[in-house]
Amino acid sequence: MKSKTVFITGTSSGFGLETAVYLAEKGFRIIAAMRNYSKENLLEQRAALSGVSDRITVMELDVTDPAQIERVKEEVQSRFGAPDVIINNAGYSKGGITETLTYTDWEEQLKTNVLGTVAVTAAFLPMMREAGGGKIINLGSISGRFGFPALGPYVTSKTALAGCSESLRLELLPQNIYMSLIEAGSYKTGIWEKGMNAANLEIPESYRGTLESMYRMAEHSAHTASDPQEVVRLIERICTVKKPRFRYQTGRGVRTLIFLKTLLPWPVIEWYVKIKLTK
Repeated sequence: MKSKTVFITGTSSGFGLETAVYLAEKGFRIIAAMRNYSKENLLEQRAALSGVSDRITVMELDVTDPAQIERVKEEVQSRFGAPDVIINNAGYSKGGITETLTYTDWEEQLKTNVLGTVAVTAAFLPMMREAGGGKIINLGSISGRFGFPALGPYVTSKTALAGCSESLRLELLPQNIYMSLIEAGSYKTGIWEKGMNAANLEIPESYRGTLESMYRMAEHSAHTASDPQEVVRLIERICTVKKPRFRYQTGRGVRTLIFLKTLLPWPVIEWYVKIKLTK
């Protein structure tokens, strides 16, 4: 059988890198896109150690650059044909207090996490549709369901991604293209820690407690978060199942948090968060 082709964005680190290597080990043909081509060495090293270098092709791609998206799309189409699966993983977290964040902070966050995902998806849809179908996996977050303080841009981007993914799911089903959204909790990828470490520390004193609490949560997450391989194995399952469902929750406490937010009155949620932020 011909190996399935998987196109993955954001493969220089985190879920993207781990997924590229793992799926290659399982026999998939991987097209690994990354913005910072100089970080290719880490993926190459991991691929070599796993003996799958021949199954991974690295391409440079900044998902916020329409010209690069078009060039990569044309190269993929000419060399491999339509991908069987697209995994939209490229993204980052921007932390900080909204009052001190700049317009550029918000713009860059949304351009990468939302508009970049939409642009990549739209570019590949015609060839997937003409090929008779396929799968698209968007890496979402529990932040798309719960508005954690001091993570406004990231929360906004993941909430927007969830809405866009839902719309696309219904839009693409008649085309035999299955859109799936992974709502992941905290994993050892460093994304929340990086987001908080980049936060502007020059803030009004009245916000100090909130920001410090979120720093502590990010540090705690770095030590107690789950193994990213849980998400990687979930991605493999979606790639192989015939008709994947839309939403997949994974990570410690994710399903509980979503359930409680649905069940509890909002004033109770506010009260609980306030207690957590003042500890």
